[in-house]
Amino acid sequence: MVTGQGLAESFHATRSLTEALVEPLTDADATLQSMEDASPAKWHLAHTTWFWETFLLRDRVKSYALFDEGYSFLFNSYYEAEGKRIARFSRGMLSRPSLEEVLDWRSAVDDAVEPLLRDPALADLVALGIAHEQQHIELLLTDIKHALFQNPAGPAMFGGGPEPAMSTGAGEAGWHEHPGGIALVGHQGRGFAFDNEGPAHRVLLEPFALSRRLVTNALWAEFIADGGYDTAALWLSDGWAWVKEHAIAAPLYWRGDEVFTHQGWQVRDPEAPVTHISYYEADAFATWAGARLPTEFEWEAVARGQEGVEPAHDPGNGNQLDRAEAPHPQGGEALFGDCWQFTRSAYLPYPRYRPAEGAVGEYNGKFMSGQFVLKGASCATVRGHSRASYRNFFYPHQRWQFTGLRLAKDL
Repeated sequence: MVTGQGLAESFHATRSLTEALVEPLTDADATLQSMEDASPAKWHLAHTTWFWETFLLRDRVKSYALFDEGYSFLFNSYYEAEGKRIARFSRGMLSRPSLEEVLDWRSAVDDAVEPLLRDPALADLVALGIAHEQQHIELLLTDIKHALFQNPAGPAMFGGGPEPAMSTGAGEAGWHEHPGGIALVGHQGRGFAFDNEGPAHRVLLEPFALSRRLVTNALWAEFIADGGYDTAALWLSDGWAWVKEHAIAAPLYWRGDEVFTHQGWQVRDPEAPVTHISYYEADAFATWAGARLPTEFEWEAVARGQEGVEPAHDPGNGNQLDRAEAPHPQGGEALFGDCWQFTRSAYLPYPRYRPAEGAVGEYNGKFMSGQFVLKGASCATVRGHSRASYRNFFYPHQRWQFTGLRLAKDL
């Protein structure tokens, strides 16, 4: 666990990055909510501040007075223990407080939190708050992308254009082969992890292989050209119903040979990893390719490496977010980065799992139903946020995040 000065530096870096990302936005941009799954950028700024004010200042500093008591109702997300809150689909109706007023609140909370950052007794809670805000940084980026996509003019959040993909021949890069056996998975060690990453436990793996590269736009275009979205035999029953009901014919943000990005409409790079796909699409593609999706345990076993065969993969490598700039998938052989990778594992509790006590116990455990685990990190994930045991999770139809896939096969 990082403590003291390191934790304080991480706090300030994370808070500063959140604010730097909204600098290109107007108050109107920051208020947009394009769907119930997404939240306005202004709401992300406020909710993360509510988290710090509620669980660190209000609960740990007796003399602290809330900046505005009404903010507790407006910016609580889903914590039932914290009382009533505005309906999720109404977050985009909050024209007030203004973006400027939210930033003033953030500044006041940062000043109040500063003396607590080096208290060893609070280190676990501070680390949780930093990780929570890093999650919302990624959500802020993906939510505002979806909001700007609704504008027929295709406005850009950032200037310039994406860098070309770093790799070629992504579909012929080979495989990480694993002999199978008993693997220890889940969080191990003393560093920070969310409660859903543990306890560590053993699983039995059959021999398998995991692709060294992510599936690319070019390969996905082949899937489309071969009738992938029109062939019922490739799809799970729920997936086929979803395709038909919503007339799905391509990944989200595709239009002809273009793709919508944080820099507006751009020519789609065929060698870049495909992103913004649902679990249904990922599973159908894997079937079409004569492969399958990996389990979360297979993915983690490869990430941890094999003694005498392959070294562990560094979660800090790959294309991840380092600064306030437009995220773009680029490609390469890094296991982490570019896009979150679907597994075929249901998001369920590990053996002997127990949620934390109090309101923070609502953070992960109550969502363990009907969702699928994704592994790795994306180009919008703050570097250093992810690890081999990290479990991201989404419902099978959702695709507004940077979601992609890496194929697996039996040996």
